[in-house]
Amino acid sequence: MAHENYSGVLLIGDPHVEGRIPGFRKDDYPLVVLEKLSWCIETAREQNLLSVLLGDLFHVPRDNQNWLLCQLLNLFETPVYGIYGNHDCRENQLNEHDTLSILIQAGKYHLLSDETPWRGKMQGRPVLIGGTSWGKKLPKSLEIDPCEETPLAIWVSHHDLIVPGYEEQGHYKPYEIKGVDYVINGHIHRRLEDVVKGQTTWVTPGNIVRRSRSDASRAHVPSVLKLEVTGEGWQRSVIEVPHRPFDEIFHAEVQDDSEQGLPSAFISGLAELQTRRTDSGAGLKLFLEKNLTQFQAAVADEVRKLASEVSHHVD
Repeated sequence: MAHENYSGVLLIGDPHVEGRIPGFRKDDYPLVVLEKLSWCIETAREQNLLSVLLGDLFHVPRDNQNWLLCQLLNLFETPVYGIYGNHDCRENQLNEHDTLSILIQAGKYHLLSDETPWRGKMQGRPVLIGGTSWGKKLPKSLEIDPCEETPLAIWVSHHDLIVPGYEEQGHYKPYEIKGVDYVINGHIHRRLEDVVKGQTTWVTPGNIVRRSRSDASRAHVPSVLKLEVTGEGWQRSVIEVPHRPFDEIFHAEVQDDSEQGLPSAFISGLAELQTRRTDSGAGLKLFLEKNLTQFQAAVADEVRKLASEVSHHVD
């Protein structure tokens, strides 16, 4: 597909492809997430959109199963662009030991950065798409050759932004990036309100798959963001990704009462451990979260480290 044939961009949030079943999901997560990603890529192809991933293609940076990598190599037949997230790299920066580097070296995944943006035309208008991966510094402005026509510009990022609903976890305040119309941020797994700073609108679309059993995950609707070029600029819409109801893909939480009729963290956590033997050790993690508060911080930290070693769980 020639660059001039694209009508816009399809922005795909945090697939977290993994060979294990995470959290308390009861379906075949590895196949389900690949099906969702395949649906996104096919939708982009059908609608003449450039596929752009917002980071965290993988959930673990290394030692991913060969069959997963083969599936992705086959899936990325048409150009796929994106950045890397914190789950894609073990050492806070992507290197040759991380699985994503194989897709990049194979020419299947094109890494966006300040130095390597996508440039082309969409609907006859010049477009630039840049990106800032995890741990990298976001730009202050877009440098454009004064001899060139000013492009419509999108930037993708993977950062802990301070946005409505994520204020306590966030570290970076949105600001105007001169020359950039939209910053589309991954990393945050649920859709949150926009933040407008001058010319630049910061968007948090959420991801395409629900990994954890939580109220936020229950409320989230897996979707992708479509930005299409028109005569006036960008036309924005949300496309829902096919998915099953929350209760069909997650085990229900085990509820046990103590003799006094009040919920017991220890009893319910132990029952969860016995009932749900998850690949990622989520039952153990939940049990510890409910019960470690009764111990000193140093002791609790040591228990968490031991649990992490046992379950090989990567947060």
